Amino acid sequence: MRIVSILSVLVFVLGSCNSQKNAIGTSIEMKDIEIQYEANTRGFYNKLVLKNATISSTNDRDGKENPIVQKVTDADWSALNDEINKVDLENLPNLKAPTEKRFYDGAAIANLKIIYKGNTYQTTDFDHGFPPMQIKRVVEMVNLLFKPEE
Repeated sequence: MRIVSILSVLVFVLGSCNSQKNAIGTSIEMKDIEIQYEANTRGFYNKLVLKNATISSTNDRDGKENPIVQKVTDADWSALNDEINKVDLENLPNLKAPTEKRFYDGAAIANLKIIYKGNTYQTTDFDHGFPPMQIKRVVEMVNLLFKPEE
C-alpha cells in the first residue's frame, strides 16, 4: 500500500511539473511580438501592423505616406494573445492555402508574418479572406481590429 501511495504522489508531482513546463514554453508574450498582415493585387494594397497594443494601416506600397495608427483595446489585445498562443509559429511556412483564387485575380494575395523575440515566422501566400484554417481566427481578428474612419 505504501508503494502505491508513493507512486501516486510521484506521478502527480511529475505530471504537475511537466504541464507547468509546457504552459510556460508555449506562452507568447504580446509585448515581444509584431504581427504583419499584407494583402495586395495589381490595384489594391493594404498592410496592417500590430505592435504594442496599436494597429497601423497603410495603403501605400512605397511607404511614403504615414500609416493610420489606432489603439487596440485591452480586451481585444488579450483575445488576440489567446489566439496567437494557439498557433504553432514554427509550422507557419508549411501551412497550405485552402483556395487558389489569387492565381487568376479572384482574390488578393495575402500573407501573415509574426516577428517574435527576433525570429520571423511567415506563411506562404494565400487568398485574402481565405486563410489556412490554423490561422483563420488570427487573420480575422487582425482584419477586424482596424476600424477605418468613416
